[in-house]
Amino acid sequence: MQHLTPDHPETQSQDGITQNLTRLHDLFPEAFSEGRLNFDVLKQLLGDQIDDQPEKYGLTWNGKARARRHALTPTRATLRPDPASSVDWDTTQNLMIEGDNLEVLKLLQRSYAGKVKLIYIDPPYNTGKDFVYPDDYTDSLKNYQELTGQLEEGRRVSSNTESSGRFHTDWLNMMYPRLKLARELLRDDGVIFVSIDDSEKANTVAIMDDIFGENCRLGIVVRATGTTTGQDGGGLGKSFDYGVFYSKSPDYLVGGIPLDEDDEKRFQDEDERGKYSLLQLRKTGNADRREDRPSMFYPIKDPSGVDVLPYGPGGYESRWRFGKDKYNESVGDGLIVWKQVDSSWKPYVKYYLEGRTKRPSPLWDDLDGNKKATIEVKSLLAERVFDNPKPTAFVRRLLQMTSSEKSDIVLDFFAGSGSTAHAVMSQNAADNLERQFIAVQLPELLDPLNKEQKFAADFCDSLGVPRNIAELTKERLRRAGAKVKAENPMFAGDTGFRVFKLDSSNIAAWDGDAARADVQAALLSAEDNIKAGRTDRDVLYEVLLKLGLPLTTPIEERTIAGLKVQLVGGGALVACLERRIAAAQVQELGQGMADWLAAENPAGEAHVLFLDSAFENDNAKLNLSKYLSQRAEVLGRNWVVRSL
Repeated sequence: MQHLTPDHPETQSQDGITQNLTRLHDLFPEAFSEGRLNFDVLKQLLGDQIDDQPEKYGLTWNGKARARRHALTPTRATLRPDPASSVDWDTTQNLMIEGDNLEVLKLLQRSYAGKVKLIYIDPPYNTGKDFVYPDDYTDSLKNYQELTGQLEEGRRVSSNTESSGRFHTDWLNMMYPRLKLARELLRDDGVIFVSIDDSEKANTVAIMDDIFGENCRLGIVVRATGTTTGQDGGGLGKSFDYGVFYSKSPDYLVGGIPLDEDDEKRFQDEDERGKYSLLQLRKTGNADRREDRPSMFYPIKDPSGVDVLPYGPGGYESRWRFGKDKYNESVGDGLIVWKQVDSSWKPYVKYYLEGRTKRPSPLWDDLDGNKKATIEVKSLLAERVFDNPKPTAFVRRLLQMTSSEKSDIVLDFFAGSGSTAHAVMSQNAADNLERQFIAVQLPELLDPLNKEQKFAADFCDSLGVPRNIAELTKERLRRAGAKVKAENPMFAGDTGFRVFKLDSSNIAAWDGDAARADVQAALLSAEDNIKAGRTDRDVLYEVLLKLGLPLTTPIEERTIAGLKVQLVGGGALVACLERRIAAAQVQELGQGMADWLAAENPAGEAHVLFLDSAFENDNAKLNLSKYLSQRAEVLGRNWVVRSL
């Protein structure tokens, strides 16, 4: 039976450096000697692609190397389940996670790497006010606990005024590791959209180019906020913010958005297939010439039998909209219409309204602004507890452009008012899809003595919950889900969410200081290495994360030999996390677990897990491990038996 100690690699989040070395070894095994990378050999293998020049193009700042390293450093934190704060815990596929998003992004790597379709974030704009995300990364979980009042030091924030000399540096150090980790979570066809204002727009583009590559930049969206600020600052007023849009892969194509009423007016004609409009078969743009697409310059016969070629005004050689094969197919489908114009025949092609979309413009001035979004949230919460939330219509447009598959995962790790999760539920109701959201929000403390936070703090008091932003996010999602159901009575989709809270590991590490003070007491306390107050559910979800199973993986429960046993993910894991297993229970427990596992997981690898301290004696542990191993061998299975 393998014993997983607190410092075992599998009890931590993924080690980014080890992961990168593994990737390099797969590509260039000859660059490794005795398990170490020989960089000189790697440079030889890459030839003249290595840039050794001391001065290079790109954005750099004090702390960039440290921020990059920190993104690769594993964490031993965990996420503890909170069913009481959740909605539809047993059935929902959505997640609401409370905690510092840097730690959370690390914890999600094993379970969600390469699985997220869309990431939308609206990070803190660099306004010069206090930061809630400190730039001291020596112990990120400790920082999180200080920020949320979990330690005696209380809340710590770092000032980021322009006079500090680190105005942009602090913000970049906060954003860089989070964006680096976010990229790993995206699918190959995934995209990320970052809202930002003037102060950090240029730097956001620069670090996104650094992390995603300039060739993956899809564009920059300009969004009308509906309000004008900064008119007394001596410069131009500000009425817009921006969306920096990137894909994980360079060949990604942005999807279309639904037509509006003005667009639909173009579809005046109708036949048995529905409404349609006619477009000239010849490409009418002055730049659409034969030399660009020669295969689209070919003769077609008009109704009188005369060959027609795509000549533009003035006689230059233009081209048709598509090639000869597609033209013949369109003729067979009845999509080509000829009209006489000035005594000559001109071909047109039918475009039907049904299912038609349009290419999105980079200027989004047709959506609700911030005032409307504030009213939207206030109508749900009956108080103005959020300033300048993003409109759900804005996020829904992103979903329409990027997410059309049934169960796409949408991530927002600066969840704030919860607009992204609300938009996911609303858009699912509109197009009958089953997108899942993951919302991450720091439970930043609210100060009732601060006039800007008083309404929010009072609202938390009225709910009987702690005064922090994550509680507001959860309440907005509860009410938004109820509203979506009320407005769409035929919609049977998911409007719930599971709540998890960032915390230190459930597994106690060896306390060297305590041992030096009192060895006997330290040894006795280490006998049960599960921290006081932690439940078997807490431990089970920590194991799920470390094994790379999603936090919404189904869990079944049975009683075997009088002990509670859980089967996870249809047999990927079977666990008995009871604190005491008597020697007399071992045989029945082992047989019951093996039978259940064999029935549910007839093939493939499975993990069997116990608490090391639970067994009455070493013989009991050895007998159970030996029985399970022998049973697996007889069945031809691969069962990995482990203890915590």
